[in-house]
Order: sequence, then C-alpha cells, then structure tokens
Amino acid sequence: MSLFLQIKTDLTAAVREKNEMKTTTLRMLISAIQNKEIEERRKDTGLSDEELQAVIRTEVKKRSDAASDYQKAGRAELQESEEQEKEILQAYLPPELADSEVLRIVEESVREAGAESMQDFGNVMGIAMKAMQGKASGDRVSAAVRALLAKKSAKL
Repeated sequence: MSLFLQIKTDLTAAVREKNEMKTTTLRMLISAIQNKEIEERRKDTGLSDEELQAVIRTEVKKRSDAASDYQKAGRAELQESEEQEKEILQAYLPPELADSEVLRIVEESVREAGAESMQDFGNVMGIAMKAMQGKASGDRVSAAVRALLAKKSAKL
C-alpha cells in the first residue's frame, strides 16, 4: 500500500474512532501533500513515497520548532499538543539512524570533504545529508558535524 493511501486509510479510521487530534493532524498532512503536488505541478500523477516522506519531515520539523517556541513561552498545553501531532506524523516516517551511524557517516563526510575547520561546515553538511538521504534530522547531523569539526580544529 502506498504511503498516501495509508494516510487516507488512517484518517478514515481516526474519524470513525472520533480521535480528534489524529483526524485534524492527518487532514493537515493531506492538505500539505496536496499543496506540494500543486506546487510541483503533479496533481495528476501524485508524489512518490520519498517525496511524501520529505513533506512529512517538513511538517515534523514545524511541530518541533513550534513545541520549542511554546516551551520557551511557558505554554505547556500548546507544547504538548504540538508534540502529539509530531508523534502522529513520525509514525509515517522510517526510523532515524542511530547516533553511532550518524557519527560514522559524518566522519566519512569530513574525510571526503577534506575538512579541517568550521569553515568547511557547509561542504561537510551537504555531503552528509546526501549520504543519509533523510534518515536523520538536520539538527542531529549539524550537531555531529559541529562537534567533529570543533574537535578537529582544536587539534590544529
């Protein structure tokens, strides 16, 4: 079953179960997917599962950022709501790589880029994100690259 069909099936089930949080979250996701199809001029053919996962990752990132902002503002109820939506969306994504695997790929990327300092950050990030193909969040990769380049700079 395609990812989009799975989302629609889960939406129908959520409506029947009267699960308001899941219903509104999945409706929002379908809307975001349809907007992306229109933007890409692919309303007739639809998006591939990989493209759907990219849309879902974008929506998860929005929820993470909003939850963080609500936490800083002391709005616990809104933060919890955003985190619940994030969990619902993450169910449609493959599991992320383990930290050890992220670190291994970042180390390979540093070697490939010939990076020596933080000035090479962008090159390393580009190589690492391409190698991970969306299997790790940009925040995690960025933190690993920064730590590795800082360690490398300190040795110099």
